[in-house]
Amino acid sequence: MKKLTTLLLLSLATYNVQAQSFIQAYQNRANQVTQANIISLLQDFAALGVKTSGSVANNNTLNWLKGKYQTYGYTAGQITEDSFTVNGNTTKNLIVTKTGTIYPDTYVIICGHYDTINGPGVSDNGSGTSILLEAARILKDVPTEYSVKFIHFSGEEQGLIGSNHYVNNVVFNNNVRQLNLKVVFNIDQVGGKISNPSNTIVCESDQTSAGGTANNAPSLAMTQQLANCTTLYSPLQTTMSNAFSSDYVPFEAKGDIITGFYETPVSGNQHTVNDTFANIDPVYVFNVGKAAVGALQHFAIANTTLSVNETNANLLESVKVYPNPAKNILNIELPNTIKNFNIEITDMSGKLVLKSENQKGINVSALENGVYFCSIKTDTESVTRKIVIKK
Repeated sequence: MKKLTTLLLLSLATYNVQAQSFIQAYQNRANQVTQANIISLLQDFAALGVKTSGSVANNNTLNWLKGKYQTYGYTAGQITEDSFTVNGNTTKNLIVTKTGTIYPDTYVIICGHYDTINGPGVSDNGSGTSILLEAARILKDVPTEYSVKFIHFSGEEQGLIGSNHYVNNVVFNNNVRQLNLKVVFNIDQVGGKISNPSNTIVCESDQTSAGGTANNAPSLAMTQQLANCTTLYSPLQTTMSNAFSSDYVPFEAKGDIITGFYETPVSGNQHTVNDTFANIDPVYVFNVGKAAVGALQHFAIANTTLSVNETNANLLESVKVYPNPAKNILNIELPNTIKNFNIEITDMSGKLVLKSENQKGINVSALENGVYFCSIKTDTESVTRKIVIKK
């Protein structure tokens, strides 16, 4: 993602944000983002190693992504690849298209890069990658008025090579526009920092002369809407900043409307071997995911009527885990209808450190002080809570 730079953070009030209506169906779907899924995706991404564009690890990650979309039910006809070379090595962008019901030829793009340098890149940009996957899973069968493209770019770390290739060869061909875009919503480096938890996300807009200034005001309006959706559908607060050095830039240069998410404060681990699962804050990624699903529905105008499957809420979402911090006994409070369940506690590296079955009082006295994840699972559902052991 971005090299460290001084960002101009502006007060949200400066932008004269207008209220948007809360839509319960959008909230229900945002709530379908699960902490367990986010953690699993981040750990899987980490395990794939350093994903330098065109490397074996990079190609393995592409195949992992394709497999996820196939598992979610996306067909071969919806999944396309865009090949290009980086330093003589072939790599690919992955594009997954969901067709709109009213405006099938106008697209909302939600994107993020999956290539990394120097480390596994769990924040930069496994975080954005995991959120795209969760959004695609949740919205797979939800009708949207506008078409949606979920795009995973490669070559970002070498200078936005993948997104430049896509813009200049797919969105445009010989400088003739081929795709009409409503907005490009980029998610890059939203992993947070486990040692410095945050409840604020940066919402980015185009305020430069790149591609002319005609798209600046529409970008600002879209970013106002992104900020509104964030506070409507997630517990996060927002701050505003200018777009900078990520995969929305080639679109911006062609006059398209862009917006995006970026973490605050900046972890400082990007582009280093320290960009690992142990150093990010998965709860922060989870909350950004909820905001992203809410905003994507707003941008694409999703159906406001829930299907039968969507109304069957995860009963485990109401689980309570206390005390937190815990010293000796960790209590699990579940709905009375749940009789059979498993408890798994993992450390920040993903190592399983404690497991029990149908036990609501867990003895954690043998665990060392630190941060852990407690997953409660039934045959059909799961939920994960962050816990702290402090003696």
